[in-house]
Amino acid sequence: MPIFLTALLTSSGVVALAEMGDKTQLLAIMLATRFRRPWPVVAGIFVATLANHALAAWAGSALADFFAGRAFRIAVALSFIAMAIWTLIPDKIDDGAAASGKHGAFLTTLISFFVVEIGDKTQIATVALGARFHDVAAVAIGTTLGMLLANVPAVFLGTKLVEKVPMRTVHVIAAAIFLALGLWLLASTLGWTA
Repeated sequence: MPIFLTALLTSSGVVALAEMGDKTQLLAIMLATRFRRPWPVVAGIFVATLANHALAAWAGSALADFFAGRAFRIAVALSFIAMAIWTLIPDKIDDGAAASGKHGAFLTTLISFFVVEIGDKTQIATVALGARFHDVAAVAIGTTLGMLLANVPAVFLGTKLVEKVPMRTVHVIAAAIFLALGLWLLASTLGWTA
């Protein structure tokens, strides 16, 4: 499989799983119920995520080039293992996470998502994916697609989705995938694979 496609699909899957029950998904539900206009909310999520994750993927790729070597690959592997642990800690949305809403659904969503995503586990995962694949476009597109896969249903189904989906199970599955990715990268870096 070409590296672009591998980076795109891996990035999509990692972020879609990490986003389940994340504070930005809770923010999407809150904004959808506040504005009752799903398409501007989805557009705001798309633009904010693409901008935020393009910067994160670029930072990861640049750091990987700067810190190329075995130690940095081990650090990236350990960051995936840390993501597994972090995924098991449920997020709650901060009271001030969303702007007042006086700027309309699109702009409120754009600003809220961009700010809330700073330092979030999906942004950190995007940095690690950028470092791993060295393909800013594939990682940014993939992580944005993953964010949309997780949040568009949340926008359209709102609180009904939260009532039906067992978030603890989703968190455990996502954590297991992050752990597997981290261990695989660690094993391949240290030469433990055949």
